[in-house]
Amino acid sequence: MMYLLIVLLVLWVILAIVGFAIKGLFWLAIVGIVLFLGTAAIGFVRRRTTTRP
Repeated sequence: MMYLLIVLLVLWVILAIVGFAIKGLFWLAIVGIVLFLGTAAIGFVRRRTTTRP
């Protein structure tokens, strides 16, 4: 599960960089940032709930 989260985070960062690099694809950067933050939040919440005794 953690491997999937890491892969998704890397993918969203790449999307954001491509979106900022290509001026016409600015919306892609916004989508990449939103998806990165969403995936990071889900990973953080799931990690906290699984590590509690």
